[in-house]
Amino acid sequence: MSDFLHSELFAVTMTVGLFWGAQLLQKRLKSIILNPILVAIILIILILKVGDISYETYYAGGKYIEFLLKPAIVALGVPLYQQIEQIRKQAVPIMACQLVGCIVGAVSAFLIAHYLGASMDVAISLAPKSATTPIAMEVSSLTGGIPSLTAIIVIITGILGAIFGLKFLRLVGVKSPIAQGLALGAAAHAVGTSHAMDKNIKLGVYSSLGLIVNGTLTGLLTPYILHLFGI
Repeated sequence: MSDFLHSELFAVTMTVGLFWGAQLLQKRLKSIILNPILVAIILIILILKVGDISYETYYAGGKYIEFLLKPAIVALGVPLYQQIEQIRKQAVPIMACQLVGCIVGAVSAFLIAHYLGASMDVAISLAPKSATTPIAMEVSSLTGGIPSLTAIIVIITGILGAIFGLKFLRLVGVKSPIAQGLALGAAAHAVGTSHAMDKNIKLGVYSSLGLIVNGTLTGLLTPYILHLFGI
């Protein structure tokens, strides 16, 4: 039994099984708090701790799931391509809102952390929080942040965006699925986009677009934004 707990098969089976179970739980209870990604992460951490399984052992199997994420992300481009004509017609306002979102997201995260007393490297680590994990970690590394901390913040940002993002947007009167999708993709990256795809295909398409454009702008502009603050 101990050998199975430390095997690649256990890591893959556990991850897929817990996520699937978390999805069923959310559908049955209809609670936005029970986000499947959040629930699965918590349960995986508990099992690893109780079973005394190291992350390295778990990742030996988890890497196969990580590999499958790459074609899954590429697959998001299919519905995006199907809406390409409509996107072209709105290219200017889309780019404008994503540019503002990128700047506001990076500046606000950095300044809030800095003025609340965080160390400079921690504040820098928070600046690229709204980009998808690989981009955010690379930006953090290049600007003097802590990539591992950035990865954690990105995951938390995505989960919170998926749980509360649409509710908040509707609360403040944003009803357009285009605006909602762009905002969700820009603020909550891949996790928010996955949630958007579950809700509505149009919402998911524009969330994918927000994810791509904001990630690109974050990678390009965040170092310059931080430079303005003397970093």
